[in-house]
Amino acid sequence: MYSSINHTCWECKYHVVFIPKYRKKAIYSQIRKSLGKVFKELARQKECLVEEGHLCSDHIHMLLSVPLKYSVSQVIGYMKGKRAIYISRNFYGRNCNYVGYKFWARGYFVSTVGRN
Repeated sequence: MYSSINHTCWECKYHVVFIPKYRKKAIYSQIRKSLGKVFKELARQKECLVEEGHLCSDHIHMLLSVPLKYSVSQVIGYMKGKRAIYISRNFYGRNCNYVGYKFWARGYFVSTVGRN
């Protein structure tokens, strides 16, 4: 499926993988149940689409469709940041953001997905 604006037609899909800090097995039970819906909502806020996703115990795979006006790093940074705040408030009982608290590891893996 192609997306388009006035003079441009595109299909930009990326395979993205990221992990929790220290690769802890932190994506379990309650956190796992809420991750999928929230990632899809955060992607929608940036005009992106999570085409497919898999939540493993220590990492996340996503097939992400990103419009041309956003960079992949901008979208991933937004999604990881907002999600870390949500997790710290709802699952770890923190009312405000503490400096130095991180849920996700700093980096991520991204690869373009082409057509066969």
